Amino acid sequence: MLDEQIEEAAALDRERPGYDHVRAAREEKRASAEAIGIEASYISGFVDRFYARIRNDDQLGPIFAERISDWTVHLDRMKRFWRSILHNSGEFKGNPMIKHMAIPGLDVSHFTRWLELFYATLREDETDPSATELVGTRARMIADSLLTGIEMQRSGLSGARAGADLPDVATRS
Repeated sequence: MLDEQIEEAAALDRERPGYDHVRAAREEKRASAEAIGIEASYISGFVDRFYARIRNDDQLGPIFAERISDWTVHLDRMKRFWRSILHNSGEFKGNPMIKHMAIPGLDVSHFTRWLELFYATLREDETDPSATELVGTRARMIADSLLTGIEMQRSGLSGARAGADLPDVATRS
């Protein structure tokens, strides 16, 4: 199934002007990630372990349980998302901002907890500090973007720096 999804994304790219440049950039990003151990199997295992922590977390578990009825589907979607982020695979289709804006009451404490669990999962199997730094930095950027979008929807421009105090991967919790 993964190979089919990747091929489908690649087929769409081949039809676009500038395909060679896009392909080269994707291959370079993937090769750089894989060189520090961020391969598809790493992403898959990481997503499984991370969401196991989420499901067991007192703060975040109930939020996810209320919205996810089929964890197999959700985990597959998250694996596509993270391969798109870390390998530039182009296989994820969706709008995380809209999904998160629809959850009432999300605030900085939820995103902070999400990052704490994310970083703990990264460190659990760390084989290369560069991989931890890369993946953790991307996760923080995503959390910041989502939190900022939510707060700007609620409060206008005063929410523009909502994620400024989120922990970063270098902060040991």
